Order: sequence, then C-alpha cells, then structure tokens
Amino acid sequence: MKSPRFDYFLLAFAILAIWQLLHWAVGPDVISSPVATIERAVQLLSTQAFWVHARETASAFALASLIAVGCGIAVGLWLGLRPFAGDVADPILGSLYSIPKITLYPLILLMFGLGASAKVAFGVIHGVFPIAIFTMNAVRNVAPVYSRTARVLGLSSVTTAMTVMAPAAFPEILAGIRIGVALALLGTLIGELFASTSGIGFALMRAMDIHAVTDILALTLILFTFAACLNISLRLIERWIRHGA
Repeated sequence: MKSPRFDYFLLAFAILAIWQLLHWAVGPDVISSPVATIERAVQLLSTQAFWVHARETASAFALASLIAVGCGIAVGLWLGLRPFAGDVADPILGSLYSIPKITLYPLILLMFGLGASAKVAFGVIHGVFPIAIFTMNAVRNVAPVYSRTARVLGLSSVTTAMTVMAPAAFPEILAGIRIGVALALLGTLIGELFASTSGIGFALMRAMDIHAVTDILALTLILFTFAACLNISLRLIERWIRHGA
C-alpha cells in the first residue's frame, strides 16, 4: 500500500517540475522560477509592510467568516425546520449561489464604499450561501425521530434547533462551513482587489500594475499556502467530529 504522503510528494514534485518547465518556455517576464518565487516569498514574510497588509486581510476575513457562518447556520436551521419554507427557498438559494458575485461589485461599492466594510461584504456574500444550503439539507436529513421527540418533550422551535437539530446535523454543517470559509477568503481577496486601499489583495493588484512578476507569484504562493493549511485544518476537524459521531 502506498502512503498518502508519497502521493502528496509526487503531486508537489509534478507541480514544481511543470512550473519550472513553463518558466524555461516563456521566460522570467511571464513566469518567475520556483526558486526565485520562494525566495521572494520568504523576503516578503520578513518585511513589516507585508504583515501590515496581512493583518488587514486577516481581520476582514475573520469578520466575514464569522458573519457568514452565523447567518448561514441560522438561515439554514430555520429553513430546514420548516419544510414549506425550505422547498420555496431551495431553488432561490441555489440561484443566488450560482450568480458570479463580481456582478454585485458596483452595488457593494455604492452601499459600503472603499474600505474594510466592502471587503467584509464581499466575503460574506461568497460564504453565506453554501453554509445556508448545507445546513438546510443537513437538518432535512436528520432522522424524523429527533423532531418528534422534541415535540413530545414540548421544546420550543429555538430550543429544538439549538439543542437537537444542530448537534445531530453538525457533521454535515461543518462540511458547508469548510466550503463557505474558503469562499469567504476568496470574496475578501476580491474585495481587496477592487474595493480597498490595503490588504494582500491590494498588494497583489499593485504588483500587477507594475508587472512585478516575481511579487505576483510570491503573493499568490503565500495565499495558496494559507488557504491550503486552512482547508486541511477544517478537514481534519470535520473528520474528527465525524469519527466521534
């Protein structure tokens, strides 16, 4: 049996090899080499200016994730506990989820202007829909005996949602949270690209304006590494909860 770590090593090696071949094929003006990109990423991580941008991105992303998770779970629980409302809202949520959120860019700017509020709003509208959809479907898939027992015990709707349905559906809800948080990060970065004067997305846009290829790829590598670590952490938590359940 092959170890998964060996597969990951092969995947990383293949990516680096293709990256290096593309660098040789198109030249440093289009794609910097892996070694130069990693060296530049390390240099950026040692500068104060980068961490100023990183703090701006982290604070906006954290707030967007909290709002998206809280609102998504609340809406999903409410819809999941009300079959008729869920049936009506299901296609609406699916349609809103499929809309390219960048089309809402002018509206977000009009409502929030340039700054942290617009970044948070972009993150929320990216992350809230998958969390709500996953939560609603997770509650619907809970065995009916739980809701019947709650009614027999005379529990209120809020108590039923918080103490019965949410714990029973939590493993599936966590899968939606993992996707929603990843999309919230994407939305926050999009907000920084177009509606901000600070943050890693803004730094990436500045690098693109001056065609600093190495900086572009270095910032992209840092963002990719952070997103991968975040996704792996959430996946491990999800597996641990599923195993415990």
